[in-house]
Amino acid sequence: MAKAKAAPTSSSGGKAAKKKKWSKGKVKDKAVHAVTLDKATYDRIFKEVPTFKFISQSILIERLKIGGSLARVAIKHLEREGHIKRIVHSSNQLIYSEYLEGQVAVCVRLHFSLARATAASD
Repeated sequence: MAKAKAAPTSSSGGKAAKKKKWSKGKVKDKAVHAVTLDKATYDRIFKEVPTFKFISQSILIERLKIGGSLARVAIKHLEREGHIKRIVHSSNQLIYSEYLEGQVAVCVRLHFSLARATAASD
């Protein structure tokens, strides 16, 4: 004795089972930074960077639109030439300042107060 199969019911009376469409999300524009050094960028680095009060690799990348490796090389070159002075050297971040005799201590205090504020917000 075989059992009869149940007849399928129509779902028009209830909610329609639609597949959820996921949004693609917001896509960040890809940064187009220079990876080679041309004459205009070279001149701009030597003119503008020594006047920055706070100099790091990320600052150069953001302001000059250059690649990270190029920013590291530029910072090392500026330090060798004596245009900037190293404040903090850690494995994570190299921090420099403009080369002024009396104001280096002020920049060091500024760095440590920024580091404390960042740690407190995390």
